[in-house]
Amino acid sequence: MHEDANGGGSGAGSALPGSGVDQPEFLALERELTVLLRRARANQGEMAREVHPDLESSAYGLLVRLDEHGRQRATELAAYIGVGKATMSRQLRALEDLGLVTRAPDPADGRAWLVELTEEGRSRVGRVRDARRARYAGRLADWDPREVSELARLLNQLNLGMEK
Repeated sequence: MHEDANGGGSGAGSALPGSGVDQPEFLALERELTVLLRRARANQGEMAREVHPDLESSAYGLLVRLDEHGRQRATELAAYIGVGKATMSRQLRALEDLGLVTRAPDPADGRAWLVELTEEGRSRVGRVRDARRARYAGRLADWDPREVSELARLLNQLNLGMEK
């Protein structure tokens, strides 16, 4: 009797015959991505607390997005993170209360709000991101720089493929 990875026989979770998902390379990919994502979630919580002890783990990604792309509409941030307006509004209020972001009416559309990091927010996020890159550099010190570049390229390719 053949069982799928979820312990069941046939059903919604079963691989389609000939789909290739039961190939060793896809099983290895699933296993390694599961470990990576579990560690990434734990690290995100740690980084959020390093920015501010009261910062929610999920809000860290918003701060990084604002750090990398500058001020944006709240609706753009909600779409990027994949949450609704109410959730985004609640997160932005909390970030404002912590002094990490500021909101101002969009001069191009008075109904919309532009969100940007405060100087304090930019400073805190910058320190945490610098420390994170230093940890990566330390953990990958024995890697060839071309391998690090290749890993970044492949992860980017994976991320782009996941957007489809």
